[in-house]
Order: sequence, then C-alpha cells, then structure tokens
Amino acid sequence: MKVYLDNAATTKLDPRVLKKMEPYFMKEYGNASSIHDLGQNAFQDLIKAKEKVAKLIGGETNGVIFTSGATEANNLIIKGVALANRNEKKNKIIVSSIEHPCVMESAKFLARAGFKVEFIPVNSEGLIEAKELEKLIDKETILVSVMAVNNEIGTIQDIAALAKIAHAHGAYFHTDAVQAIPYLKLDVKKMGIDFLSLSAHKFYGPKGVGAAYVNRQIKIQPQIIGGGQEDGLRAGTYNLPGIIGLAEALELAYKERDIYLKKVTALRDYFWQKIQQEIPELKLNGSLKKRVPANLNIMFGYIEGEAILMDLSYKGVYVSTGSACSASDLRASYVLKSMGLDKNFLNSNIRFSLGRFNNKEGIDYTIRALKATVKRLRSFSPIN
Repeated sequence: MKVYLDNAATTKLDPRVLKKMEPYFMKEYGNASSIHDLGQNAFQDLIKAKEKVAKLIGGETNGVIFTSGATEANNLIIKGVALANRNEKKNKIIVSSIEHPCVMESAKFLARAGFKVEFIPVNSEGLIEAKELEKLIDKETILVSVMAVNNEIGTIQDIAALAKIAHAHGAYFHTDAVQAIPYLKLDVKKMGIDFLSLSAHKFYGPKGVGAAYVNRQIKIQPQIIGGGQEDGLRAGTYNLPGIIGLAEALELAYKERDIYLKKVTALRDYFWQKIQQEIPELKLNGSLKKRVPANLNIMFGYIEGEAILMDLSYKGVYVSTGSACSASDLRASYVLKSMGLDKNFLNSNIRFSLGRFNNKEGIDYTIRALKATVKRLRSFSPIN
C-alpha cells in the first residue's frame, strides 16, 4: 500500500483541475500579450482567472499578480515593498521567527542591503503574541510579514489582530498564506491584509504557478523586469494553463471547504488518538487547538526523524521531517528552535500532513507501519 501524508509539501493535482487546464495546452494556446484574436481570447481568460481569485480572497482584480509560485510572490512583496518605500525615516521590516525560508532569505537580503530587520519571537506553541509585535514595531517600520499558517507545525496566527497593530504604527502588512487554503476564510480587506502570497500546488493545483495579491495603492518595486506584463510588476509570458489551474483549484477548495475540513479533522483526530494509544514517548509540537486540522508534527523520543522517514518510505508511507524546501538540510529546524524545544529532540520530529485523497484504510496502515518502525528503531537506540 502507498500512503501519501506529505500534503503540506505538495498535493496531487485534482483531475478536475487538469481537465480545466487541458484546452490551454492544445487549443487555446495563444499568448495573452498578443493582439490577434487567439492572444486576446487568452487575455480575456486571464482576466477572468484574476477576477475569480480576487473574489475568493475579497480583493480587487487588479491586485492579483500571477507568479511562478509563492517563493517568487514572497520575494516580490518583501523586497519590492521595502525597496520602494525606503526613505530616511523608514528603513525597517519585521518578520516572524518561523517564516518560510523564502521569506527569511528575503529578509536577510534586505539586511545586507542596509535595512534593519527584526524577528518576532513565538511562544512554546509556535504562536505570536500581540505584545511581542508591539515591542518591535515603530515609526521606522515599512512592512510586517507573518505567515497565516506555519508550514512545519500547522499553527494558525491571528492575522487580523497583527495587521491592525501594523497599520496603527503606519506599517504595511503581508501574510504568506500558502498553507492557509482552504482552512482559513481569507478576506484581505476585512483582515487588513495589504499583501498576500499563494501557491497552487498546495491546494491541488499545478506546480510552478502562484499569486501575489498587492494593494495597488502602495508602491512596490518589481523584481522581474522585461516585457511589462502585469502592469510592469512581473514580466514574463503568462503561464495560462497554470493560471487557469490555480483559479479552478482555489474555487474548488473554497466550494468544498466544509466537507474537506470535516474529513481531514476526523482522520487527524483518529490518527492522533490511535498512535497515542499504540506508541509511547510522543509529543505534539505546536498548539493542538490553533492549528490546521491536516497537520500533526510529532516528536518521537529517542530516535531520529530522518530514520523514521526512511523506514516509513520503504513501507510505502510518505511523510516529512519539516519544510520540503529544506528537506536535504539535516540541521535542526529553526521553527522548533524558536519554540524552545529541548535540543535533544530537535531532530526527532515527523510531520504528517493529510489531504483530500487520504482515507481511513491508509491511516490504519500508517499506524501499523509507524508502530513497527518506532519499535525497531528504538530497539537499538543508545539513549533508550
């Protein structure tokens, strides 16, 4: 049996999304920047996709900028907003200490460029307390960036409250919402979000396409320049099949949200309850209440997470030790370090992330496989 429990890394393309994309590979293949009929037909479909995305997140159509993914969207927003709004009075950005690597690296890039960069700490559950942002923010702050849902531990931040604090101090607010779909009902206007990032392959859409939502009233410096697409904010030929797929996947995610949440919550709770009964020396990382229902990040005492991952892989169960973007880096997770996790357990963690195509049969198989794996690995652990 094959059981895929790494949906936070990427999801299987929904067949309905693929069907929607197919005509744009072979029939409706015009370049949306061309002025002939085939190109203009493509452009009209591009605009419809923008309208669909904007409506689903409560924003304006002209604020939707399609990118190659969330990494590009985050780079565009973090760097672009900071560089465009820097002056003698404003030269600071604030990000949380558990952001995705592309946000962290963008912040480090700005630090090397002379910006002051501050990192908001999190508590032992991986949550940001409003008072911590209040300590750091001041009139020098251009932008505050806090991810809506953490990719490793699944914790949900109070984005609306943090955005309110940012605006009260004259700063703009960005959220990496990649892991939030479809768990949170995002509304950029109601939540006070100026900038937002999405990636289609996290919600059953295609890889290689994402979106940046930008408040067009705020200056932003493009990071990719060339042919002037996206009103000059992001150059490059439009990936129309991918864009159509992103819009369709996002619409399906919200349309089927209630059913999806009910399913993954039931599977997650069943899985967590069973493994607690079957396997001793476990610890859940992050808040159990303030987390998306598809995520369980678990510490297994006395054994390495990589060893568990590889053993499960041989059994056909696919999981992760943390961020997929740093899976080849065996250093301890900075997310778990930020939470104050005991240093002896920083490498003993596995992330199980459920999704649309999981079922109880697969979870039962995973429980049996995991129990056997942990028992075997602990049998020759020197610290057991």
